[in-house]
Formats: sequence, C-alpha cells, structure tokens
Amino acid sequence: MDSTEKIKVLYIDDEMNNLVGFKAAFRIDYNVLIANSADEGIKMLEKHPDLKVIFCDQRMPDKTGVQFFEEAAQINPQPIRMLLTGYVDIESVIEAINKGHIFRYLTKPWQEGDVRAAIEEGYKYYVTSSALTLKNLELQKANEELDKFAYSVTHDIRGPIVSMMGALEIMKDMDDPEQIKGLIEMMQQSVEKVNDLIENVHSYYSLKRGNLNIQEVNVAALLNDIISIQKVNASLNGVEINTDIEQNEAYRNDKTVLQMIINNLLSNAVKYQRNEETNKFVKISAIVKNGLLKIIVEDNGIGIDNQYLNDIFKMFFRATNENLGSGFGLYNVKDAVERLNGEISVTSEANKGSVFTVTIPGK
Repeated sequence: MDSTEKIKVLYIDDEMNNLVGFKAAFRIDYNVLIANSADEGIKMLEKHPDLKVIFCDQRMPDKTGVQFFEEAAQINPQPIRMLLTGYVDIESVIEAINKGHIFRYLTKPWQEGDVRAAIEEGYKYYVTSSALTLKNLELQKANEELDKFAYSVTHDIRGPIVSMMGALEIMKDMDDPEQIKGLIEMMQQSVEKVNDLIENVHSYYSLKRGNLNIQEVNVAALLNDIISIQKVNASLNGVEINTDIEQNEAYRNDKTVLQMIINNLLSNAVKYQRNEETNKFVKISAIVKNGLLKIIVEDNGIGIDNQYLNDIFKMFFRATNENLGSGFGLYNVKDAVERLNGEISVTSEANKGSVFTVTIPGK
C-alpha cells in the first residue's frame, strides 16, 4: 500500500517505550503518528485533520484519556477513538464511552493482533460514518432548497395569476380598445413570466434526474440552432447577435445540457437590455481547443451591480426588477456547468453590460 493511502493513526502515551514500540510494530502498514502527552495529541489532531484512528492511554499525568477525547471531539469528531487502559476499571470505561465517545477500549499491554483488528474495524466505521455524515449534509441542503423552492415557486406563480385575474375583471367593464390592448399586453407579460418559470423548473429537474448523454458536438451547428430560437426576441428588442466560432477538433459532451447553458445565457443577454441603448448587441464566442470548450457571452445591457455578483447564481435571486425573470436561470446554468465539470465566471458593470465566461472539458 502506498504511503499516501495508508490509514493515518495517532498513538498517545506518556511512556516513550510504548510509543517507540507502537510505531515500530505498525509503521509499515499504517501511517503512524505519536505524541507523549494529551496536549501534544491535541496539536497533532489540529495539524492532521485527516486522522482516521486515535489510540490514547487512560492514565497520563496531564490529562486522562477520557479528558483528552472530550476535548478532541470538539476539535474534530471524525477520527475513531480507542482507549488504552492498563487496569480493570469499569467506571473509567463507562465514563469513556459516555463522555469521550470511544469506539473501543483495549487493555495494556496491548497485543499486536488486537490493535490491527481495532484499526481495521475502526477505519471501516470511519468510512461508513463519514459517508453517512456527507449524505445527511446533502439531505439537509436538499430539504432547505426544497423549502425555498416550494415557497418561491408558489409565490412567483401566484403573482402573475393574480395580475391576470385583476386585468380580466377590469376588462369586463371596458369598451376602449386601446385600454383593453394595454391590459392584454400586461397579461402577456404575466404569461411569459409563468412560462419562463415553468421552463426553468423543467430544466432543473431534467438536470437533477437525467443521465448524461455523451456525443460528438458540432459547436457551430449547436449555436445556430440556439440563435434561431432567440432570433424573434432579439429582433423585437432590437438586439443584434454576433458569433465567433472556432472548432478544429472533435468535441464530445452532453449536447442537451450544453444547449441549456448557452440558451439561458443568450436569453438573459437579449432580455436584460437597456431601452435607451440604440446599438444593442450580444456577442457569442466559442472555441474548442485541447479538448476544452470555452464560451463567452457578452452584451451591453443593464449589467449587474458589483454588490450582487456573488449572489446571481443562487436559486431565485434577482439582481433587478427591470424585466421578466424567474431568478432560476443562472442557478440552473451553474448547476449544469458544474455537472459537466466546468467553470463559469462573470464580469459586469451596471449600465455597461456583462461578460459570462464558461469553460467545459470534453468527455
């Protein structure tokens, strides 16, 4: 077993002969660290957060093994704790279990076979416990996300629906076609907002539950398909879309996920433009080189205030109320980019525009 893969074990004892003997017995199979006091053991624990198993003698002059494990558990509760005792004292053992949360206790003088068995069993427990802790954290995050998701979705759907219901009620008593037209336009905006939210929710669940479908991707053809979808909105908003594409080598990845990423960034660039700007533009650059796809989406729209740049990829965050948006799109984009083991960054200035840069390795 390579030294970098060995189980890291800490042995604490105030008797030097025991420390030397322990290291000599187990240094070949394990990464053994030793400490001659509880305080030195704490320093070792702080210096080596990747410790897997700790053995500590119960009777030491500065602190007992139980006291050491109590303190150690506050610093790093992950390592598996083993108490060594040279005498039969059931009260000390019970105290160690209750206060120090030890995994096992061994009597001194220890037997090499018993120690090896304790390390192997303790390590298995460490791996299982660590995996369970990680799953619990993921579950907690998922529950928090679900709570926020449920609240925000119901809130964001209810708002446009209430607006449409109000407009319909007003229209019942209207005869002026221009006034009715104005209300219809308002209702259309509300419908578009709900549709945008539904599309992003669909994308969210497709990403979470779907498996990647790796295939060869023609980046130019992909961009042309996406731009053809956005052309109508771009034309209505007076936005010119320019492209710069370079692909001289094969590139493989999930075409659908790539399409979602680029389409979302392009849609935002077209959507969040300044009304007073006479030369609205969006430029998309894409280059495939050395197995890496780099996409840059640049616009001269409303931009993002510097104080919001760290928040724009959070679920339901909105940096502006100037236009329609679910606050879900960029969250999905970042989630999709990370799923493809890529990176995304943004530079922006309010009333100047934004530049989103995405790099995604091929599969």
